Amino acid sequence: MSNEDYLKDISEIKNMMNKSSRFISLSGLSGILAGVYALIGAALTYYLVTTYSYGTLLLDGWVFRTVMLILFMVAALSAITGILLTTKKAKKNGENIWDNSSKRLLFNFLVPLAVGGLYCLIILSQGKYGQTGGLMLIFYGLALVSASKYSIGDIKYLGFIEIGLGLIATLYPGFGFWLWVLGFGVMHIIYGTWMHLKYDAD
Repeated sequence: MSNEDYLKDISEIKNMMNKSSRFISLSGLSGILAGVYALIGAALTYYLVTTYSYGTLLLDGWVFRTVMLILFMVAALSAITGILLTTKKAKKNGENIWDNSSKRLLFNFLVPLAVGGLYCLIILSQGKYGQTGGLMLIFYGLALVSASKYSIGDIKYLGFIEIGLGLIATLYPGFGFWLWVLGFGVMHIIYGTWMHLKYDAD
């Protein structure tokens, strides 16, 4: 057996091990659409707050409840889109959508995300609005970094960017909204496009 054959066998074994331990069918297009949803949600929120609340949110006001509904809808649409497009890509690649690697991915993503979500709700209930955008970015970034061990490793770089933006937002709370738009909207579109071109485009 030639050296080329040995190298080919080693490469095939490496690919098999990588597929068995990582869920690699994440869709770049779902990242792009998540960014679009975030930008639409941010535009609606900006309009509501500046038009009806004069730039100030009140915890018991209808504008605040509407903003929370918009955030929920953005998250729900992003999750549904991600599931549908990732399932489609997994079927195309002949990959099982619900196996040990996808379960580990989901667990490692949801734990920091759920903790961060609960913490944000707690500080919102205390009327501390200024840090919310930064904290959302930080915990989302941590969730991406944590999940990257069981998926395409490149998503950890998006996680680091989100964490960095979140830290800046905590230093400058007045820019929290715009940094949220940059992190969840613009960066998702840029990163999703890059992922789509690298992994999805034929």
